Amino acid sequence: MRFVVPILLVMAATLLGFALPANPWLIWLLIPVILLLLVGAWDLLQTRHTLRRNYPIIARIRWFFESLRPYLRSYIVESDLDGRPFNHNDRALAYARAKDDISSHPFGTELNVYSEEYDWLSHSIVPNERAPMDFRVDVGGPQCTKPYSAAILNISAMSFGSLSAKAIETLNLGALKGGFYHDTGEGGFSPYHAKHGGDIVWEIGSGYFGCRSDDGRFDPEKFTKTAVLDQIKMIEIKLSQGAKPGQGGMLPGAKVNAEIAATRGIPIGKDCISPAAHSAFTTPIELLQFVQQLRTLSGGKPVGIKLCVGQPHEIFAIMKAMLETGIILDFIVVDGGEGGTGAAPVELSDRVGMPLREGLILVNNALIGSGLRSDIRLAASGKVISGASLAMNAALGADWSNAARGFMFALGCVQSLQCHTDKCPTGITTQSASRQRGLVVADKAERVFRFQKQTSAALRDIVVSMGLDSPTQIRPHHLHERLNAVKSSSIDGIYPFLKKNALIDAPEATPYSRFWAAARTDSFRAVPDISQTSYN
Repeated sequence: MRFVVPILLVMAATLLGFALPANPWLIWLLIPVILLLLVGAWDLLQTRHTLRRNYPIIARIRWFFESLRPYLRSYIVESDLDGRPFNHNDRALAYARAKDDISSHPFGTELNVYSEEYDWLSHSIVPNERAPMDFRVDVGGPQCTKPYSAAILNISAMSFGSLSAKAIETLNLGALKGGFYHDTGEGGFSPYHAKHGGDIVWEIGSGYFGCRSDDGRFDPEKFTKTAVLDQIKMIEIKLSQGAKPGQGGMLPGAKVNAEIAATRGIPIGKDCISPAAHSAFTTPIELLQFVQQLRTLSGGKPVGIKLCVGQPHEIFAIMKAMLETGIILDFIVVDGGEGGTGAAPVELSDRVGMPLREGLILVNNALIGSGLRSDIRLAASGKVISGASLAMNAALGADWSNAARGFMFALGCVQSLQCHTDKCPTGITTQSASRQRGLVVADKAERVFRFQKQTSAALRDIVVSMGLDSPTQIRPHHLHERLNAVKSSSIDGIYPFLKKNALIDAPEATPYSRFWAAARTDSFRAVPDISQTSYN
């Protein structure tokens, strides 16, 4: 079988050779035959690919269709409710709102309301049409002297380097137009973040990009120089992220051009290593001392943390450390284990890290049970695409939400899943100037602005229909989840929700007693080490 194609090609070439004197124009047919003969010969002789060796040329046809598979599936095979991470309807909704097209849907829902994946919010017989047109969240606890008023939906962390220069510039211009903030991601505060002056949350990761010394450690002087800028509204310490919790990262030296090197404070052309853990602190108390240092150096701006929840006792260790030291975080952003724009090993994306819903509930319970919730704001980050996403996050305790991929759709992302290859077809996640050419800043900034505005307006519609004044009034009992085809429950009937000071007054009466007892302020390790507990 494997020799059939080469034999046929040789026969064809022989026939053409006899026919060529009679008709010289047949040489144009001979050229592709010769090329195919060479390809077939190479396939037979190479030793890396079994299929090509056994089935020369034919095996390449299989690879061709394999390369087309994602596009054929996305545009032809999938239904409107299929597709991951975002289905067609979710993407279409983001596109419609970004373009200011009609985003309403006729003829009822396409969702299966008796599916175990279905959940819903409870409306009221008496809607409240007097609800405010815009919702803001005041961020900044008693130790913050420069509080910030955040929008209900903001741009989540995406770094310059992971995103293109034009994408960063466009997102920030959209944020300026809409009055919401733009998180820098751990890649530093670049000239493209600064160009239009939109509000910035500066994320500080373990690489300390933009505020690092030559040996990769935190540099207070470099931090202060940027943190005091008026455009920088808040400081966010990244402990982990949902895309790859517990892992650092590396930007290959080939991608470290002059602009990225200047932004991150690293050498041009050298591999950029982002460690898995911070060097500025190793214990809960040291973390809070670092928070206090950043707050002082920034002139009193809000300082918080972002993390994907992993081991619960570590969250409670931070709560205990705040109670012990009196140093209070201004905000906490919970990143869902669902992942995001960052490429990561499949095992980490699929199986490591707590999903947003459980993580948000746990952190909210930790704050309430410790008596700290009134001073600390809580944000959710993970697969936010609609007003319903915002409302459901609010029901679980979020004061506001951040979105990354939703805003990428507003920029024109087609979910080609090429983010990590530098071959993004829409110019969003590539450093290729030719691919970025299609991204027109002025046009796409309007789309970013409209997506945020209309999604926030959709949240207001939900608040009105629920008869409430604000998303902060949405409670767990307003959110219902179907357990099976014949049974459903409100979220507070499925998950525990603590009362104020429950962890201080009677921790043994809570579902978290084991983790609270294991939490310590002098280490993130559990004591006693619950990983060694016997269950026999």
